[in-house]
Amino acid sequence: MWTAGAIAAVILLASFASRDDSVPIITTKVTRGNIRSLISTNGKVEPINNFEAHAPSGTVVKRILVKEGDHVKKGQLLVELDAATAESQAAQALAQIRASEADVHSMQHGGTQEELLTLQAQLVKATADRDAAQRNLDALQRLQQTGAASPGEVRAAQAQLATAEAQVKLLQSKQNGRYSAPEISSVQAKQSEAQSAYAAAEDVLRQLLIRAPFAGVVYSLPVKQGTYVNPGDLILQEADLSSVLVRAYVDEPDVARLIPGEKIEVSWDAIPGRTWTGSVSTIPASVKLHGTRNVGETTCTVPNEDLKLLPNINVGVTIVTAEDDHVLTIPREALHMEGGKPYVYLVADNQLQRRSVETAISDLTRAEITNGLSDGARVALSSVNSKPLHDHLSVKVMQ
Repeated sequence: MWTAGAIAAVILLASFASRDDSVPIITTKVTRGNIRSLISTNGKVEPINNFEAHAPSGTVVKRILVKEGDHVKKGQLLVELDAATAESQAAQALAQIRASEADVHSMQHGGTQEELLTLQAQLVKATADRDAAQRNLDALQRLQQTGAASPGEVRAAQAQLATAEAQVKLLQSKQNGRYSAPEISSVQAKQSEAQSAYAAAEDVLRQLLIRAPFAGVVYSLPVKQGTYVNPGDLILQEADLSSVLVRAYVDEPDVARLIPGEKIEVSWDAIPGRTWTGSVSTIPASVKLHGTRNVGETTCTVPNEDLKLLPNINVGVTIVTAEDDHVLTIPREALHMEGGKPYVYLVADNQLQRRSVETAISDLTRAEITNGLSDGARVALSSVNSKPLHDHLSVKVMQ
């Protein structure tokens, strides 16, 4: 017969024999896979080869030959603005050019044809007067030698000759250099001014016929036919969208991670599942406020062969700062840090062993292990009952 004390002892012994002090934990295997370190942000699409047409003067939109979204060829007429005022200004400028050319021609040849003929006649008369005064003086000087002419008469004849000679020299100087240097400069300046006015009028006339400077897409046409536009008003925007510029806004803490050539992936909510790729082409030179964020702006060129990416749309941007394929990785929650050094809890023989590791790149969920673990090893994530993990802890792996 078992006594009550013996029965109690057996029950107590059985309870101690069946006790399990191991802590149930959740684990994961070290596996190989691909991992990427990313910067996720937003950006905006801008045309690279862009053309904007503005009204060169106040005028009326005479004809619109395209609509938004049209693909156009190089040289194609897109919009025609009314040219009546510009044509009048061009005609006035041309008339000024003709008048200034006539003035310059006259100066170069000593005057107009009428002025030249008049001057020639005056010179002939002055020459004859001078010759007559010379003959008169010679005669009086001979008479003075015989006492037939007085000294006063000779002096008067000399004065008359001097006056006649001065008149001849004056007319000859007009014939050879009628205009002074300031007069010539003034006429030449008027000619240049008239030519500039005509060139400006011709330029305005050309701008009133808006043609495509290259093959592309008309993506903005804010005017309507028959409306009046002021000088400088935007008429039309066209771009070559075969490749576009994506301007990405990178938060300040991530700016230092940017390197030229890093891969950029672009997505647009309007076309789910579609990704365009490019590479970082510029590094931010400064950080500035963008809305409520301090950002640096980086850009990349993205091929857009099917022209789906449109100017000024907002896009999602993912920048791949690092990427490794077929490397050892573990979940980030399995990685611990102490004193800036990473470690994990390796599961071996139902015990935890603290193991120092070396890491490389990481993403939001996983970290790359470069040393300290082997493929297939099992590491602890957490305990089921929230007990803290520590070295040499006895554990029970929960599958």
